[in-house]
Amino acid sequence: MSGPMALEPGGAEQDTLALRPATAVLRLPRTLPDQEEVDRLAAGLADRIGPAVHPYEVAALLEAEGLSADAVRQRYGHPNLFSLASALYERVPRTFPELAPAPDPWRPDTARCLLRGVLFALPGLAYLLAAPLWQAVRYAPALIAAGVVSWAWGQALGHRAHLRLATGRHEAGRTLLTGTALGAALATATAAVVAGGGPVTLAAAAQSLYLAAASALLVLARERLLLAALTPLIAGAAPLPWWEPGPVLRLGLPLLALVATLAAAGWSLRGVLGTPPAPGARRPPLPVSLPYGLFGLAAASLVLLEGRQHPYAVIVLTVSMGPAEWLLYRYRGWSVAALRATATPTAFLLRSAGLLGLCLLAYLLPLTPAALLTGADPDALLLLAATLWTALLLQAFGVAWPPALICLTAAGCAALVTLLRLPPGPAVLPLCCGAAALCLSACVLRLLGRPAVHA
Repeated sequence: MSGPMALEPGGAEQDTLALRPATAVLRLPRTLPDQEEVDRLAAGLADRIGPAVHPYEVAALLEAEGLSADAVRQRYGHPNLFSLASALYERVPRTFPELAPAPDPWRPDTARCLLRGVLFALPGLAYLLAAPLWQAVRYAPALIAAGVVSWAWGQALGHRAHLRLATGRHEAGRTLLTGTALGAALATATAAVVAGGGPVTLAAAAQSLYLAAASALLVLARERLLLAALTPLIAGAAPLPWWEPGPVLRLGLPLLALVATLAAAGWSLRGVLGTPPAPGARRPPLPVSLPYGLFGLAAASLVLLEGRQHPYAVIVLTVSMGPAEWLLYRYRGWSVAALRATATPTAFLLRSAGLLGLCLLAYLLPLTPAALLTGADPDALLLLAATLWTALLLQAFGVAWPPALICLTAAGCAALVTLLRLPPGPAVLPLCCGAAALCLSACVLRLLGRPAVHA
């Protein structure tokens, strides 16, 4: 048989080979659906593939989606899972979402800080009400001595109680119950020694009991309860410019506020003592709280020296302790933010210096008009406030001995010059406080200007 249809030997094999390219051409359209499936898969998983930094992460994602090896070969046309993951990784552009800003762990409670500042000043209304009933000039030294002892004892007790709070509320309650009773007794005994006995001892005992109970309530964060206990003082002092309450109310309202404060402290301590004790809790050593008590003694002495010349300056400083506490929280929060924003220790130190200056400016700026309105010396008041705030800042980070020693030195020098009546006279307090503020600021930059402290 001849002609074009005739088959020569070996013709069948040649025809088969000739058909293979045609077969390959026929299989090409099958790859198009595979590519479309891969594109469709990439579009569906784009938000999860985009943040990946390696194809292996995409492979883990596909495994988590339950994609089998057969589906990879038959549906997507890839020999294995890693090949498909590489194709998806190349198709989807890298998209790294912005991290949400981390919450500020030191965000202050503004209302609580302001309330604490008001609570520090409200007890002064008791003296305003009861002053006409007793010889204030005669009894003042004994009450001041008791107040200084209460201030120093309260600082040490507050630190120890906060240490015990970390162990358990029951342990903190026992510390407060014992410590407040001892502090009130010690302050009352000091007043009795200074005054030589007499009715002033009762006034000093009332003052000491209030300060002890109020300290317990503040440590336990019962500010609103303390405010409620002091409402008799507010009600009695508010109408004084227009109305004379009489001796009964002048004496009865402060006593009522004292009884209410003692009852509130007792109720709060009873609730804390009712909690189960922590197993294996250890008492912190007493010397740990000693520098806090010494700082309280120094701070009370400096404020007393300023109050001898300008009594209203004490009120200004007392009220400012609320904003001062708020700024302590702000400094810690801003320091954590600076830690995230800087890359070198030098840059963090510079930013820490700026934060210190900003906080001091924010604290001292409102005190300037207050000093002028009350007739106080602005230089003395501002330098004393700067000394107290920088010392409290160091204490907030657990640095206790440097501020205690610096403030004790400043108080001792100012008291010595004042008692001996050496020149330069009244200017000695600003000089001592200015030197103390500079030393404390240097300590802040040296000790708190390191990133490791805020990490």
